[in-house]
Amino acid sequence: MFPSRDGEVKALHDVSLEVFEGEFVSLVGPSGCGKTTLLRILGGLLQADKGRVRIDGRTLAQPRREIGFVFQNPTLMPWRTVLQNVTLPLEVQGRNGDDSRSRAMELLGLVGLLGFENLHPHELSGGMQQRVAIARALVYEPSILLMDEPFGSLDAITRNQMNLELLRIWHATGKTVVMVTHTIQEAIFLADRVLVMSPRPGHIQAAVHVNLPRPRDSEIYYNESFASLYHRVRDLISLS
Repeated sequence: MFPSRDGEVKALHDVSLEVFEGEFVSLVGPSGCGKTTLLRILGGLLQADKGRVRIDGRTLAQPRREIGFVFQNPTLMPWRTVLQNVTLPLEVQGRNGDDSRSRAMELLGLVGLLGFENLHPHELSGGMQQRVAIARALVYEPSILLMDEPFGSLDAITRNQMNLELLRIWHATGKTVVMVTHTIQEAIFLADRVLVMSPRPGHIQAAVHVNLPRPRDSEIYYNESFASLYHRVRDLISLS
């Protein structure tokens, strides 16, 4: 429940879901249905009024090290270099020195930013800034990555490129990913399952399995199976 000028707003109701290790899950639904609220509850950033979140059988009461976050705004420190932004979580944990730098450089290589480590955020494009944010989220080696519209502010071409990059990173790391998106095509392209939420108070009204071959590239958008999945998810949102 959230306070508002018109009284308390119930964001979610009777939400139940399970995400499997190494799975990529997309969350879609109409605006205001509680997708971001649900993601923050899954990450321990918000406490649910009822129910609980369990990771490997343990109840989640607060953010934990095995959970990484990537938000729509990269929230990079403008006075820190790319490398310094990536190493920041390790510094907070008291992990400084050559090992931290080596880990950060390894991840900058993974996200395609080797050679940019000494630049500052204002010297990077939007897509490059988001790559830094992804590297920062991965630097302390979480097993779960929660992403809230990470490419929502990017232009269409850059967004498509970042989708391909994200799939490559996911294949390379084997992380469990839950990602909120407003774009049905993006949800299907990336995910093993697309969870469709109802209008507020949101709940999971359908789980659509994406039985498309991997690895995926942009050609899959022209696949008849992709089109069928798109129409199914769109119809579920329209009927909700």
